[in-house]
Amino acid sequence: MKRKLTLSCLLVCALVAQAQVQQPDSLNREETYMDSLYQTLPEVMVMGERPVVKAEDGKLVYDLPRIISDKPVTSIYEAIRELPGVTENGGSFMLGGRGATVVLDGKVTTLSPEQLTALLRSMPANRIKNAEVMYNAPARYQVRGALINITLNKQTDGTWPIQGEVMGKVEHRHETTYQQRISLLYNKGRFSADLLYSHDHGRQYGGHSSISHHTLADGTVHDIQTHQENHNRFHDHSLRLGADYAWTDKHRLSLVYNTDYAPSHTWAVLSGSVEGSSAYDQSHRLHNLRADYELPVGLKAGAEFTYYKAPSTQKHDSNLWEESQLHYLIHDDQQINKWKGFLSGEHKLGNDWSINYGAIYANTLDKSYQYYTKTDESSADLPDDKSVRKREQRLDLYAGFTKPFAKLTLDASLDAEHYKSLVWDQWKLYPNLNLTYQPNNTHFLQFGLSSNNSYPDYWSMAAYTSYMDGGYSEIIGNPTLKPINDYLLQLVYMLHSKYTFVLWYDHMDDFFTQTLYQRSDRLVLNYKYLNSDFYDQIGLQAAIPVKPFKWWEGRITAVAVYNRQKDSDFYDLPYDRHIIWTMLNLRNTITLSKKPDLTMQVNGMVRTTAIQGTYDLPSTYNLDWQLRYRFLNSRATLTLWAENIFESNAISPRIRYHGQWIENHYPDFRSLGISFSYAFGGYKAKQREAVDTSRFK
Repeated sequence: MKRKLTLSCLLVCALVAQAQVQQPDSLNREETYMDSLYQTLPEVMVMGERPVVKAEDGKLVYDLPRIISDKPVTSIYEAIRELPGVTENGGSFMLGGRGATVVLDGKVTTLSPEQLTALLRSMPANRIKNAEVMYNAPARYQVRGALINITLNKQTDGTWPIQGEVMGKVEHRHETTYQQRISLLYNKGRFSADLLYSHDHGRQYGGHSSISHHTLADGTVHDIQTHQENHNRFHDHSLRLGADYAWTDKHRLSLVYNTDYAPSHTWAVLSGSVEGSSAYDQSHRLHNLRADYELPVGLKAGAEFTYYKAPSTQKHDSNLWEESQLHYLIHDDQQINKWKGFLSGEHKLGNDWSINYGAIYANTLDKSYQYYTKTDESSADLPDDKSVRKREQRLDLYAGFTKPFAKLTLDASLDAEHYKSLVWDQWKLYPNLNLTYQPNNTHFLQFGLSSNNSYPDYWSMAAYTSYMDGGYSEIIGNPTLKPINDYLLQLVYMLHSKYTFVLWYDHMDDFFTQTLYQRSDRLVLNYKYLNSDFYDQIGLQAAIPVKPFKWWEGRITAVAVYNRQKDSDFYDLPYDRHIIWTMLNLRNTITLSKKPDLTMQVNGMVRTTAIQGTYDLPSTYNLDWQLRYRFLNSRATLTLWAENIFESNAISPRIRYHGQWIENHYPDFRSLGISFSYAFGGYKAKQREAVDTSRFK
């Protein structure tokens, strides 16, 4: 019997291998069932596992709908968190130790990271077709650095031209917030359109406490304690409308319109060494329109316009010290008008050569102001009124090529950028190189070399002064702030289409971050963005899937980083600091029942102590729990969750450096929530863009 069993196993393995040779690549192919074989070999059952990722043209293409099919995921944002190798950091995504740009349908927009995050959280996960991951995106993608491209599914299932989903969510994090969302998809013939509307509203609670031992130049030490509580009431209306008309697969016109309107009212109470109160009214309005045209000859053209406006009014009263009071009314506003256009081409030549080229032009006009008015004659002097009108222009010209050599592929490009503003007028070159070795469909080794730059947001470069902590803290703009120059060497290895390892060295000149400094001439804390000499990282990341049981699937992501930061002219306290920090992330999906369809997810994270300038960032950990129940033929989904269960995820930085001594504490609350969604019109869960305002206020 043992010999028969061995022969049976060999026969099954041979037939499975033959089937894989006959159908090598498609992630979307139907499963092949060999009923007759199973009938003749009842004592043997070989269970295969279709890979969820394939390497293609130097990128990793993930079957993201299949990855999240058994997970309690409701939005595209939550789906991206399930990609192997992706970690989340403060609402943004990290890939191989650096920030990753997320785009939709390959279209790089001018939405800010915050606005893009809001859009991704509002889009249903069943709109996803697949996800393309590039640890080092070539210039033809018009993104420098790591890239996650989410391809949206624009096809209905054919039974009904209109399909959609409605969703409602309630979340309690000290205060209660609500979300209502509707998503519609229309497809008929060559035309497709989609509509998304979401409304977030409710109340939020926040604030912070600080203890400061403030040493002045005369040697006196002042102990200052402050405690501030913020209460916020807000509404956020978001609308996205997209339309595509395709003459052929490579001849398409696309239009996308995004708009967002978010008014809010915040009132704050300050106690301790400084007493006071403030009321803050703010709203922001966003309009973004983009048009893309693709031709069969390999040419693409596009144009985009963004209008952003964020007016606010603040009334403030505080007793700073016995001899100083602040009583003022402040009006400020930021208005951004941004135009962007591009033309690109990709062509295949003989002997497997491919070339790409393009031009991108962006013109930004920033009009902003800040006006102070005293509401009481006893108030201390206030900053002068200021208004700014700044124009920024960027022109990118790039060219590149791709050439395969058997199992080796070379992808190289060079981007020449001209950046002009009131302060800077310069040309810079940004080379990019990817050398990919792929011996088979399940192994992938890529060496990448890239360069990049990062620009500060517009408000931080304006010469404005704002008050915090009743006037004890001053937030000061820096008009001479330089952009960051970033250089990266990276090695990515994927084993058996499952295990992903990344090794990198990242060097950043003129790295900037907001720093805190206790002044020695007066009792004031300065918060200001400053450039440092450099910021270095050497890191290693491993993403390892685990499946101890058929009903339990998990993934371990481990990160270890050596970090060095140096600033030789940081006020009178130059620093050269370094540290090794680690992070461990574990995601677990447990299938409690198939009928009824009940799934649970338990996720945990722990990170050791890190640094940022003169700050020490204490270690943090986190535990999240989710439960999903699908019913009514998987059209209805009910999700319960508890996030940050131990209220241990907030980072409360502190400074103990050469006479500087301060502790900040930020409140941390667990989140409890419930959501319900219903798909209609044939919208099947198994089938599964936004705008760069990252530098806006």
